[in-house]
Amino acid sequence: MHKDANDDVPQAPGDVNSAADATDATDATDAADGSGAAGGTANGTPAACSLKSLNGRGLSVRGTVAGMASAVIIVAAAGSLVAAASMAPQSAGSRPLEAPLAAVPAGSNVGICPGPARLLEGTAIGTDPQFSPESATAKSLVNAAVLSTNSGALPGSRLAELNGNPLTEIAKDPGTPTTSAAPPALLAGVVSQRTVDSVSVLSADAVGNQQATAGAVMSYTATDGDLQGSAAAGCQQPANDLWLVGANTSLGRTAVLNLSNASSTPATVSLELYGAQGQIQAPGSRGLLVAPGTTRSIVLAGLAPDQEKLSIHARSAGGPVTAVIQQSVLRGLTPGGVDFIVPGAAPATRQVMSGLDIQDPASAKALTAKQGFADASAALQIAVPGPADAVVEIKLYGRDGQKALPGGGVVTAKGGSVTEVSLAGVPAGQYTVAASSDVSFAAAARLARGLKSDSATDFAWSAASARLGSQHVVTVPRGGERYLVFGAPEDRAKITYTPITADGKVRAAATADIAGGTTTVIKVPGEVDDAEVLGYVVSASGDAAYGTVLLEQNGRADIATVAVAPGAAGQEQVAVKLGY
Repeated sequence: MHKDANDDVPQAPGDVNSAADATDATDATDAADGSGAAGGTANGTPAACSLKSLNGRGLSVRGTVAGMASAVIIVAAAGSLVAAASMAPQSAGSRPLEAPLAAVPAGSNVGICPGPARLLEGTAIGTDPQFSPESATAKSLVNAAVLSTNSGALPGSRLAELNGNPLTEIAKDPGTPTTSAAPPALLAGVVSQRTVDSVSVLSADAVGNQQATAGAVMSYTATDGDLQGSAAAGCQQPANDLWLVGANTSLGRTAVLNLSNASSTPATVSLELYGAQGQIQAPGSRGLLVAPGTTRSIVLAGLAPDQEKLSIHARSAGGPVTAVIQQSVLRGLTPGGVDFIVPGAAPATRQVMSGLDIQDPASAKALTAKQGFADASAALQIAVPGPADAVVEIKLYGRDGQKALPGGGVVTAKGGSVTEVSLAGVPAGQYTVAASSDVSFAAAARLARGLKSDSATDFAWSAASARLGSQHVVTVPRGGERYLVFGAPEDRAKITYTPITADGKVRAAATADIAGGTTTVIKVPGEVDDAEVLGYVVSASGDAAYGTVLLEQNGRADIATVAVAPGAAGQEQVAVKLGY
C-alpha cells in the first residue's frame, strides 16, 4: 500500500432501437396501470334520502316511522338467527382458513462479470460505440469461488460467456444431498486467474432449496496505452432497478455504460440522468432494448455531454440486467486512470462507503491546483433523486477514530441533482465514510492515486454498500497489494474472515474486533499454508459493519476497490390469499 508521511456528440436518430416506439409503449402501459381507480357508489344511488322526499312520493311520516320500526324488528330477529347459527356446529366448508405460507423455490446464484476495458475508436456517432484493440499489456482476469452446502457437496456451477458458451466447469450437479452425522468440512470450487475477453457469467445451482453461496471478481490491469491503470468489479446479480454514481463526460473523460442481460427475456431499459444542475432530459434515454444473452454499450456523452458529475438511474422492464460504467480519463497525452463504476445501494437516508485510501493532503492540493487535475483527489458525490434538498451530515472514520472534515461535515445537496463534497485536507490514511440525511440519496466516494502531473495517475470509485451479514464470498485478484478494509461507524463489530486458497480449501478462520467509529485494514497475504489466497469467507456480528477490498500495485499509481457484495438469500416464503 502506498505510504505517505503524516464528445459533445449529437444524438443519431437511429441510435436506439425503436426508442420512440418503446417510449410510447411505456407511456401506454403507465396509463393502463392508472386506470383501476373508480369513484361513486356501487349502484349509483345515494345512500339515504330525506323524509321530505319520501313524503313527496305519497308516503306519510307516520307510515315511514312505522316502516322503520318494522325494519328494526326484522334486523333484530336476523341478528338472533345469526347468533344462534354461530353457536351451532359449522360444516367443514364454512370454517375460516388461515392463509398458508408457500415456499418459493430457491433459484441459481448468478453473477455477471463485466468485460475488459476497451478504448473508444475515433469519435462515437450518437451513443453506439466502436472500440479499438487494447494495449499490449492489458490483462482481464476472473477469480471466483463457490462454497459447499451443509451436506458437504459443491453445487453444480460454471463460468460461461454471456451468450452461454462454456468457459470453465467448476462442479457438476451433486444430485440429491445426503445428511451426515458430523458437519462436513467446508470446501470451495474455484476459478483462479481465468483470462476473459468478453462479459462472463458465474452461475451456481441451488441445492436443497438453498441458494448457493458464491462470488467472483473481474480485474483489469494495463501498464501502457491510454487505459493504463487498474480496475476491478464484483460480478453482479441482475436487477431491475440500479443506481450508479460517479460518471464524468467532460473534456478528456469517457464514460461508457454497459447493460448486460443474462436472462431469456428481453429487457427494455430506461435511464434517468442527474447532473450538477438537475435532471437531464435526454432523447434516446428510454426504451433501450437489451436482447437476451447480449450487452448493449452506450456512450453517455451522447446523452449528457460536458457533465463533470453524472449519476444514472437504470430501470429495466422485462428481464433483469446488470450495469457498469467504464470510466476513463486522459489529460492531454497523459493517462489519468480507468475504473468500473458499479451500482451501489439504492437511495436511502444513510449511506456508508469503506476502503477510502487518502493521499498526503499537501501533495494532493498541489496537484489538483493544476489545470485539468481538479478530479484527481478524494471526494464524495451525493445524488438526490427527489425534489427536496437534503441536508447531509458526513462523518469520516479512520484507524484511530473519527476525523474532522475541513468544511465541518454538513452540506446541503440540491434535490434532483448531484453534489460533490471535497475530502481535501483529510490526513493520509484509510477511512470509512458515513453520510446521513432526512432525505433519501445515493452516494459514492472517489479515491485518487498519483501525485505527479507528468506521470500516469489512477482513480477508483467506492460505491455505497450494504451492511455485512454472514457468509459473504469475497474473491481477490492475485498480485499487487491487497487489503480487506472494514468499518464500524457506530458501535463495536466482530469480523470473521476465513481464507479460501486456489486449491479449493477453506483454511482456518481469523477474527477482527473493530471498535465503534473506527476502520480496520487487513493485508491479504500471498499464500496461506503454501497455497495462493484466492479470497475469503467473511461474516460479521455485533453492530453494523461494512467492507471493501482495496487493490493497489507496487511502484505504480494504480488503485481499485470492490465492495463486499450481499450474501446469498435463503429460502423465501410468501403468504397465499384464499378467496374468489
